[in-house]
Amino acid sequence: MGSKNKLKRFKENETFSNVIQPIREEVLSNAFPLKGKWSGEFFGNDHPIVLELGCGKGEYTVNLARKYPEKNFIGVDIKGARLWRGAKTALEENLNNVGFLRTQIELLNKLFFENEVSEIWITFPDPQIKYKRTKHRLTNPDFLDLYKQILVPDGIIHLKTDSEFMHGYTLGLLQGLGHDIQYSHHDVYGNEFSPEEVISIQTYYEGQFLKEGKKITYIRFKLK
Repeated sequence: MGSKNKLKRFKENETFSNVIQPIREEVLSNAFPLKGKWSGEFFGNDHPIVLELGCGKGEYTVNLARKYPEKNFIGVDIKGARLWRGAKTALEENLNNVGFLRTQIELLNKLFFENEVSEIWITFPDPQIKYKRTKHRLTNPDFLDLYKQILVPDGIIHLKTDSEFMHGYTLGLLQGLGHDIQYSHHDVYGNEFSPEEVISIQTYYEGQFLKEGKKITYIRFKLK
């Protein structure tokens, strides 16, 4: 994407009612006004809040919102030019249960209150295979602790990935830490018992992975 196009999208994001772009200093100083008030002040209801972390173009966020109008969905990503697509689609379709938050995932506990989130989706994250990059892996112990701070006590986390490495790493970690693994499979499209919301929603890149013969893996779990 050209820099001209990116700038255009950044400007459009500023006008979108469903895009929140807090300033880092505001977040770090605990001055973010929506913390603890997302349901009432942003969505205007008391429905459960579901996050998609590293949402990219927001395909999963938007599709989940279409499928579950009784829940509120927030796509989280640091790249504004990407989430522009999901935000624009949601506005065009009048999907009032969708929002997008441009921020770093490390700051989630500054943006959401304890027990404010009911579910988290992590879809096709960078597996960060190199050892030096483990601190950026979205299912490492530090991130799991972060999610626990904002999730309701029985909150669910979903991990959907094309990376056997990420799947295996996460599964081993969850077992080692004694977390509650509710469902796990290394090939969701090759398994007739796969959860419906996992196989009925497919991102563009997911379709490409499948064409290449890659298997899509999935884990659903709760933190102890």
